[in-house]
Amino acid sequence: MIGAQANGWRFAAVLTGWLAVWSAAVDGAVAETVLHRGSLGEPASLDPALITGAWENHIVGDLFEGLLTENAAGEPIPGQAARWDISGDRRVYTFYLRNDARWSNGEPVTAFDFEFAFKRLLDPATAAPYASLLFPISGARDVNTGASPDADRLGVIALDDTTLLIILNHPTPHFLTQLKHTTAFPVPRAVVEAHGADWSTPGIMVSNGPYRLDTWRPQGRIALVRNPHHYAQADIVIDRVVFHTIEDAAEGVKRFRAGDVHIYPNFPPRQYDWLRQNLAAETRVTPFLGVYYYALNTRQAPFDHPDVRRALSMTLDRRMITEDLRGIGEPPAYSFVPPGTRAYEPALIDFHHWPVERRIRRARLLLQLAGYGPDRPLTFDLRYNSGTGHKEIAVAAAALWKERLGAEVTLTQAEPVVHYTALQSGDFQAGRAGWSADYNDAQNFLLLGESATGGINYAGYSNARFDLLMDEAAAATDPTARAGLLQRAEAHLLNDMPYVPIFFYTSQNLVAQSVQGFVDNVEDIHRTRWMSLVE
Repeated sequence: MIGAQANGWRFAAVLTGWLAVWSAAVDGAVAETVLHRGSLGEPASLDPALITGAWENHIVGDLFEGLLTENAAGEPIPGQAARWDISGDRRVYTFYLRNDARWSNGEPVTAFDFEFAFKRLLDPATAAPYASLLFPISGARDVNTGASPDADRLGVIALDDTTLLIILNHPTPHFLTQLKHTTAFPVPRAVVEAHGADWSTPGIMVSNGPYRLDTWRPQGRIALVRNPHHYAQADIVIDRVVFHTIEDAAEGVKRFRAGDVHIYPNFPPRQYDWLRQNLAAETRVTPFLGVYYYALNTRQAPFDHPDVRRALSMTLDRRMITEDLRGIGEPPAYSFVPPGTRAYEPALIDFHHWPVERRIRRARLLLQLAGYGPDRPLTFDLRYNSGTGHKEIAVAAAALWKERLGAEVTLTQAEPVVHYTALQSGDFQAGRAGWSADYNDAQNFLLLGESATGGINYAGYSNARFDLLMDEAAAATDPTARAGLLQRAEAHLLNDMPYVPIFFYTSQNLVAQSVQGFVDNVEDIHRTRWMSLVE
């Protein structure tokens, strides 16, 4: 019965894909090739300076392109820059823009657009949540924190229309890879200055990526159409890509099976076995550089006390969550940086090898020393965003903490935009979060603990020793010494436990067989420009 139903759904999906490509032309016109993609949340913005979510990156990365971009496998390749030179001390980068770099209105993309975009993102008034990713650039930290109000001190200088100079504080091994991230995307100065906050809305937005914005129906769909002025437009097959907001994964699977979307980036863990048996070719599960964790707000009780934070981490049964509750092959997390991160061996939580009984005894003692017990139980609220599996994990964690520590945990759910706004503003006690690599380097995970990081340091964690180790790692020129400094910093983070790592992600994508050019990769980045639809 299940097999017959699956075959019916498979036929419908293939038929829909076939129709999208080969549907008859009207009055001799050539039919559009339309790719339908599921999105796990409604974007808070399409402004590259303001986004934080992976679901936003999937859309904005089709609209804009940095000096570097990525190929289908997620690897860095030249983007708006045709080539670049690096000084002998690895601190000065000179980028030469391609002559055919164009905005979607046909105007040239210039080095001055990049200079404007970097300065705008680092301007404190912009309140860009990811501004700290640019702190390797000379003057960036001072400009963003207000220590230096003179943006011209920033080490980003347009020498002429096609030449951009970027000066770093120290050699930064991951810097080129970082330039494919949304924080390094250009924005059109004239449009931004003319329209202010409305510049990134339909009918106004001008972008430089393979696609341009067509329509945006809130909580519904965002449609992009091919940018005829992009240098690679002749090689792009998908004419239109539609991102459908589908937060509920069960609903996303239904719509995938019905052929409403060609790609859906998630599925409920309880459906994994069925999907493997019935839609094996469409079900893609691969290793992914990302960590699922709980942030504990260190700025207020009860999590201003490190013993309370450690007690929660000690009594969380990660294997039960990953094996019994999830069952998708996600490794339990006993470090914050995922294994497999380039040129790095993660530090480990010091109690990772303890028997569960010893963990519970120590955790109860820690809570007692912090002033909690039967007469004064630990109470707090745990927030999580709507979406696949977050509620189940939160319920399981609350039950474990009740059983093992006597903790009273209330649960609060919100849609992603509301949830992450609360985390960034510090308006929470404990909150579910996830971090996926912006670039394959341990620093990209550990920056979440730096006091200068800002809003994405959800826990409000501040440790002078940790910050010093991160600064020393940034200045280190020897790769082995740098890795050692990052390991020591991670050990501090794990000891203080502002973040409770739970498991490391696997990417979970449903991809119709009609989709070609979707390549599994550790960053789970899949730009539409590399895809096509076949019968």
